[in-house]
Amino acid sequence: MSFVITIIVGGLAGYLADLVFKKFSFSLLVQIILGIAGAFVGRFIFDGEFQTMLGLPEIVSRILEAFAGASVILLIISLYKKYVAKN
Repeated sequence: MSFVITIIVGGLAGYLADLVFKKFSFSLLVQIILGIAGAFVGRFIFDGEFQTMLGLPEIVSRILEAFAGASVILLIISLYKKYVAKN
């Protein structure tokens, strides 16, 4: 059951991150993969502290961590694209 929740949370976080970074326009599958990768990055960066710091329910803190991680991934991708285009 947690695998299904991870896919749902990842899809939602990837979709939200894709909305914030409007220059990327990914398909749903790529958004889910981005969100799942973002969940790992967000968990690594924040170490589950959103729930402790903000007192949020677990599912909301997992979505925020995944969104933050996916945003970091998209930020790195956009900076890399600018660097490659410049050189």
